[in-house]
Amino acid sequence: MTVGARDGAPRQRRDARRNRELLQEAAHEVFTEQGLDAPLDVIARRAGVGNATLYRHFPTRAALVDAVFRDSLAGTMDAGEQARKAPDAWAGLTAYLEVVFRTLAADRGSNDLMTTHLRGVESLEAVHEHNRRTVAALLSRLRDEGTVRADVTTEDVLFGLAALGRAVPALTAATATPDATATPDETATAPDAWRRPLALFLAGLRTAPAAAPLPAPALTAAELGEVLRELGPHRTRAGDREPGA
Repeated sequence: MTVGARDGAPRQRRDARRNRELLQEAAHEVFTEQGLDAPLDVIARRAGVGNATLYRHFPTRAALVDAVFRDSLAGTMDAGEQARKAPDAWAGLTAYLEVVFRTLAADRGSNDLMTTHLRGVESLEAVHEHNRRTVAALLSRLRDEGTVRADVTTEDVLFGLAALGRAVPALTAATATPDATATPDETATAPDAWRRPLALFLAGLRTAPAAAPLPAPALTAAELGEVLRELGPHRTRAGDREPGA
């Protein structure tokens, strides 16, 4: 009995650690597919544990989100530090936003985190504040240089980026399978379709927009329809069945 008691506690701790790891892995998969409002019982089932186990490790949705995304969001803060040090403020801003938008396109969970507000996620609060300071510092330099409109505020830019960023998963999903008439070049750039609207947005900030060619091909009418469908509340979640299927 003594030996069994000694072995029992370490085994329970190992089981608890393993359950926590399974829950974080499952949560990352589900949040990536469905966004942060995904049902928690779906996460528990995918991890192979009960709801009680999930809530024992993560008593709130915010606690689970924080555990899943804490490390992955650190990359945007590193990119922000590099952008602030860039000799060319405009190049620093565009390079930083490329990192941010790649993160927004990577999965719906990261997109929800960075374009909305979820109370209680400590790591997210730090990322949002760092992002605001980065954009503010670069805009200040650009205003001093006369590169951007003098009346553009940090909040103007952050609002515009958040609104555009919300459409990125839908844009990525709609262009992942190119139109049958697409050329090989268009096929290669379709996953980066967010570059075109981002370039248009940034051009609107400048005092004298450069007439450079827009990156990425324009959306076809069919692709635009798919983007709008993906943005709607009626979009099909991963695993959902169409009526009659």
